[in-house]
Amino acid sequence: MPTIYAAMRDRLLVVTGDAGSWRTRTRLRDCDLECVAASPDRPDRVLVGTFDAGLQRSTDGGESFGRVGDWMDDAITALAASPHDPDVWWAGTEPSRVYRSADGGRSWTDRPGLAALDSADEWSFPPRPHTHHVRWLEPDPNDPDRLYVGIEAGALVRTGDGGETWQDRPETAPGDPHTMATHPGDPDAVWMAAGEGCARSEDGGETWVGHSDGLDHRYCWSVAIDPGDPETVLTSAARGPRTAHRPPGESYVYRRVGDEPWERIEDDALPTGEGVLRSVFATDGPGEYYALNNRGLFRSTDAGESWVPLDVEWPGGLTDRTSRGLAIV
Repeated sequence: MPTIYAAMRDRLLVVTGDAGSWRTRTRLRDCDLECVAASPDRPDRVLVGTFDAGLQRSTDGGESFGRVGDWMDDAITALAASPHDPDVWWAGTEPSRVYRSADGGRSWTDRPGLAALDSADEWSFPPRPHTHHVRWLEPDPNDPDRLYVGIEAGALVRTGDGGETWQDRPETAPGDPHTMATHPGDPDAVWMAAGEGCARSEDGGETWVGHSDGLDHRYCWSVAIDPGDPETVLTSAARGPRTAHRPPGESYVYRRVGDEPWERIEDDALPTGEGVLRSVFATDGPGEYYALNNRGLFRSTDAGESWVPLDVEWPGGLTDRTSRGLAIV
């Protein structure tokens, strides 16, 4: 019986149950949410990053939340739990800094050095050009010391020693990273959804090749790999940031298998197109995808070929809210 943590712009939905009966609880109402993360090895522990209320942590499955890391005054824009140790967590902020926790999110240490990278002077987030932020953190599933960090906008940076030192952006990496995905069965491979399309690295982020063939919409936001097959990938895409993030919206979902071009998913059960803001994805076992957008929660058990809506309470006020993150445990 999964627990679904669905972060919308102004609230967190905690959904529990199964196909026959879902219970929905609303938490962190009226906070400006940015991200959510949980570890399947500690399913009752969930962390939520906000723009205006710091880092929020629950240890009782979302029943209650409390602020941690009070000294972290920056907006918390990215979170990730280590797949190697459920007590190790990563957090990213605006302006771009990275923090690490080794005690399940109770306390945090700064991993300095990002601002000293040569490319840092060129980082800038267009709506707030005076700043930039960590948009995504992707721990390597095979190496506990390797972490990929997407800076919006300006760079992919990496560490191979747990944040002691940082490697600056590779020349061929996309410049506007949004999300990344890795797979334990495909060492050194990384997928990235970016403002200029989708790209893939096969050498731990050193070099990147664009893979946008078949995409009619090149502003890509979320990317997810089927846990049962590293060759099956989903991405959400729009024509640009306005239609991806702002009502009324117009966004789509694409699927890629192996070396075949991306194919747009045309399934009436998964809303896409006019009126739909960007989807975000999470996985929960081989072939099992979840999608979250302003129209609700949706599930696929055949690696994205077909979808069903989850019969969960969906307040009308969410139809013009962007989805900020999704975690399944």
